[in-house]
Amino acid sequence: MSSGEEPELIWLRPEHSGRGPRPAHSRTSIARAAVDLADREGLDAVTMRRIAAELGAGTMSLYNYVPKKEHLFDLMVDVLAAEYDLPEHPTGDWRTDLTLLAHQLRTVLTRHTWATTLIAHRPGLGPNGLRVTEYHLAALAGTPLDGTAKMEAFSQLTGYVCQFTDWQHRSTAAGHRWLTDLVRYLQTATATGQYPHLAATLAESATPPDTDATFERGLQRLLTALIEG
Repeated sequence: MSSGEEPELIWLRPEHSGRGPRPAHSRTSIARAAVDLADREGLDAVTMRRIAAELGAGTMSLYNYVPKKEHLFDLMVDVLAAEYDLPEHPTGDWRTDLTLLAHQLRTVLTRHTWATTLIAHRPGLGPNGLRVTEYHLAALAGTPLDGTAKMEAFSQLTGYVCQFTDWQHRSTAAGHRWLTDLVRYLQTATATGQYPHLAATLAESATPPDTDATFERGLQRLLTALIEG
C-alpha cells in the first residue's frame, strides 16, 4: 500500500478522526439498519440510499462512515457475530464446545437467512468475529491440531453450517410441492430397476427426514473427521 492510500480493510480505517462535531451516526448503527432491511426485504434491497432513508440521513453522508458496499457487508457480518451467546471460557471438551458454536451459528443464520451468502464468500473478522474465532481456537487448544489445521477446521465448520442452513431455507421456501415432485420423480426412477442401491436406501430412510437430527449427524461426523482424522 503506497503512502497516503487508504487500507482496503475497513477495520484498519479509523471510524472518525476525533476532530470536529460528534458524528451523527456510527458504523454499527448503519450496519444494524442494513441488517434490519435485509431481514425484511432480502440482501438485494440493501443499498446506501435505502439505509440513508431508514436513518433519515443523506445518502452521500453515509460514505463518510462506510466508503464501499463491501465494507458494509463486513460490518453486517460482524453485527451478526455479536449475536453469539458464548460462555467466558470453553468447557475443555472440544466436541461440546464446537457443537455449541455450530448450533449458535445455525440459530443466527436461521434469523438472518440472507447471511449465508455473505459469510461463505466474504468471511468477516471484525471485533465480534475475532471473539468467536478466539473461542474456537481456545476450544481446540488441547488438541493435536497445528495452527493451520485449527483455522481450516473453523472454516469448514462454518461452511457446513452455512450450506445446511441455506439448503434448509431454500427447501422450505420451495414448499411441499417441490418435495412431492421429488418423491414422485425418485419413485419413477427407482421403479425401473436401474438404481437398486438408491431404491434400497430410500426404503430405509425416514420420511419425512428430521431436519434437526440430520444436521446433528452431519455435524458430529464432520467434527470427528476434522479433529480425530
